Formats: sequence, structure tokens, C-alpha cells
Amino acid sequence: MQKLDPRETHFRIPSPRAGLHLFLRHLPPPEGKPSRGAVLYVHGGTFSSALSIAHRFDGRSWRDALCDAGFDVWGLDFHGFGHFSDTYPDSDPHTPLGRTADASRQLEAAVRFIIAHQGVARLSLIAHSWGTMVSGHFAGRCPNLIDRMVFFGAIARRAPSAEAPKLPAWRLITLQDQWDRFTADVPPNETPVLSKRHFDEWGEAYLDSDPESRTRQPPAVKTPGGAFQDIFDAWAGTLSYDPGLIQAPVEIIRGEWDSMCTDADAAWLLDAIPDGRDMKIPRATHLMHLEENRYALYREAEAFLTGD
Repeated sequence: MQKLDPRETHFRIPSPRAGLHLFLRHLPPPEGKPSRGAVLYVHGGTFSSALSIAHRFDGRSWRDALCDAGFDVWGLDFHGFGHFSDTYPDSDPHTPLGRTADASRQLEAAVRFIIAHQGVARLSLIAHSWGTMVSGHFAGRCPNLIDRMVFFGAIARRAPSAEAPKLPAWRLITLQDQWDRFTADVPPNETPVLSKRHFDEWGEAYLDSDPESRTRQPPAVKTPGGAFQDIFDAWAGTLSYDPGLIQAPVEIIRGEWDSMCTDADAAWLLDAIPDGRDMKIPRATHLMHLEENRYALYREAEAFLTGD
């Protein structure tokens, strides 16, 4: 398994799905710096931890910033994401794989492993997009294992206006699909917030995350369909978890131009979560962790996790 940093440690742990394994990556604080606790990153519905918290733009990642602040930083790849966690076996092609409840059990396995490995009572989560649904589901079931949670680009329940579309087991996502999704929310009169140079570099790593991606025309990454089925269901009135069961403090961080986490979405979540706060990042979208204002996201998340 290729390391993204010489100090990185990899683990393959048993999955709640019999016979399968999950991949975890860990980067400790710099040598000589005491740990301020463990933080586990929970990725969204289209790309893994290597392409998000651990991906270095111009030599520096969000993980690097958190490690420098004293955190042990972990990343989990759910089944079907990246190429180190086992993928789902063949199944009904019309049933989306990787739904919230299933992923919540995978997250629990990762959390319990990290807590035992580090000898701590609980840890904090940073979750993006669909990952906030998985994290919320898990936190409602196992509140004693969570210290704090950062939800950025969180998905909320919306009043139903139409029936949710039904997705297949898998989705194929091309680089053009990702570019269009990443840039769609920037107003036409505004300068870009995502560097094309950064995206092109990221895109090669994205295709590398699926060994068969370049055998398809156009090249595309095969991704479980459950994440977007959960999102579409939430926007049709059925959220896959109950935010009212979360006992840990939660910070909702969102971009000024995030159509997937609007002012109304944030207000709904803040009303539902017992202990929540809200922060909006200017000139940012749903993919704020890849954009020019990512350092504002880094600083805000770090301040919340340390209690500042």
C-alpha cells in the first residue's frame, strides 16, 4: 500500500460485513508534540480519504494542519471507495450499495479500533456531505464514543417536492462529471475558487483510486450508489438518521455558495441538533476543502475541535 507520507501507518481491519476488510490510514502529530486526541475523517459520497483530508495541494493537506495542531488524524475508506478497503461483492444491480445504516456499522468498527489502538475513551469526527449522515447515524447509536463533530457541507431533510429517483447499485463518475459538480455553484460573475491546475493533479489521483477506471470510455470511477440515494431521499423528505439523538457538540460549516447545504438546510439541522453551532465560509462551495478558502475551513475546524 503506497504511503502518502513516510510517517503514515496503514491498517486493514475486519468489517461488520463477513469476510471483508476496511482500510484506515493514520498520521500522528510531529515527533515530540503531545497528542490532543484522535480525529477520524469520514468522507463523502464520491471520493476517499486520500483524495480529501490527506490530499496535498502545493505540498500541504488538511491532515498536515491538524497534525501540526497536535491531533492524531485518521481516515476511513468505506467499502467501494479507494482501492484498499474491500469492495462490495456482486449483488442486485438495482439496489444501491453503501446506504447510511450499512456505512454506520463500518464507521463503528473503525472508531472502536482507533479507540482501542490509541487507548482513549472517545474521538472526534470530521465529516463531509453524505459522511455527515453516516456520522449522525453512528453518533445517535454510540454517543459515548464521540467527543466533538465537524459537519461540513452537511445534508439536511427537505420538504418533499417530488419522489426521489431510484439509483442502481453502482454509479460511474468521470472527471468531467466531477469538474462540473465542483464548479457549478460558483456565480457566473465570480472568479473561480477551484484551481484548474489543482483539479488536473487531483483528477489523476482520482482515476488511480479505481484500478479499472482507465479501461472505461471515458475513464470513470465506479462508486457505490447508496450515498446519492440517501441524499436524494433526504431531499424528498426522508433523512436516514435522527439529528435529535446526537449528544456531542456539532459545528456545521458550509460554503457561501453551497447548494447542497443552504441557509435553510443549516437552520433545519441547528434546530434538530441539541448542541450545534453554524459557520459560513465566504467564496466557498460544497467542495470547500479543495478550494482557495480551504485554510479558513482548516482554522475553524481546528478551533472547534480544541474548544477554542
